[in-house]
Amino acid sequence: MEIVYRSIGTIHSPFQDITGMPIQPGGAEGVRGRIEILPEFIPAPKDLEGFSHLILIYHLHRAGEYKALVVPFLDKQPHGLFATRAPARPNPIGLSVVRLLRVDGNQIDIENVDILDGTPLLDFKPYAPDFDAPSEVRVGWLENFKAQMKQKRSDDRFR
Repeated sequence: MEIVYRSIGTIHSPFQDITGMPIQPGGAEGVRGRIEILPEFIPAPKDLEGFSHLILIYHLHRAGEYKALVVPFLDKQPHGLFATRAPARPNPIGLSVVRLLRVDGNQIDIENVDILDGTPLLDFKPYAPDFDAPSEVRVGWLENFKAQMKQKRSDDRFR
């Protein structure tokens, strides 16, 4: 089955290259960016200002080919792709929770951006902890690497 999406806008950030980017929003604290939505969607952000965070869903347009086993940025051991957040996916879709700063027409200012400049935005939704944050979670093999996440930066292994 073929599934087709279209971009609703573009994410802008200070990151011009994949190498050296934060690997998750928690490692991008204070990094500002901007969403520029297409003019036809200008009414869609109405009432968004009341939310503190957004869930961005975007196309990883510079990710390399799918790999079933990957060595993620936080480990030296291979893991199954679906047990990681590596970008080399069958459907290169990214997801980030960012802080919402301001909405001005088709421009939305955001913070804690771990996304490559020029990334096509597929959708975004307001973050609601009662809906989006389960109370009991396990993080598998990542448990051993939580302290490293904020400092870890990407390299070119998934081009």
